[in-house]
Amino acid sequence: MGNHVGWPDSPFFLDFMADIFAIAQQAMLGMGVELVDIERAPLGLLRVTIDRPEGVRIDDCEAASRHLSRVFEVEGIDYKRLEVSSPGVDRPLRQAADYVRFAGRRIELRLREALDNRKVFIGVLSAPEDIADPAEVRFSLEYEVRPGDMQVLQFSFDDVDRAKLDPVLDFKGKKR
Repeated sequence: MGNHVGWPDSPFFLDFMADIFAIAQQAMLGMGVELVDIERAPLGLLRVTIDRPEGVRIDDCEAASRHLSRVFEVEGIDYKRLEVSSPGVDRPLRQAADYVRFAGRRIELRLREALDNRKVFIGVLSAPEDIADPAEVRFSLEYEVRPGDMQVLQFSFDDVDRAKLDPVLDFKGKKR
């Protein structure tokens, strides 16, 4: 939630941010967008990240901003500036359901505890087809150890420190 010393790591602050997240999540119901994250940044900035399966449009950000401004005012949430945006191409995976949704995609995964002296892995995510509870599922990540040498890492949602999509971007375009 930031690299500040002291209060952002306190239980009070974390509970406060969880409350803001819950309020925003409730407010977003029926808008056709998913709340991905809320972050308090310096100078009173409240940064809200939203997503939708077909991608976020500027209209979605504007509508969410107007709606959240009213909700936060009613709820007495103090901020100086509200920023609503899409998560971008390197979207963070915050919930177990995100791992199911983005199965088959390339991700960067950081484990809580090192495995063979390594915490960060980049590869293709897999999830089982039939899932009753995503929080209790074992996912897998196929990653390359050396060129042509693939390995599979099995992990649960609780093993993950953080993860994000890691798309391969091609900026070269068409050659003429």
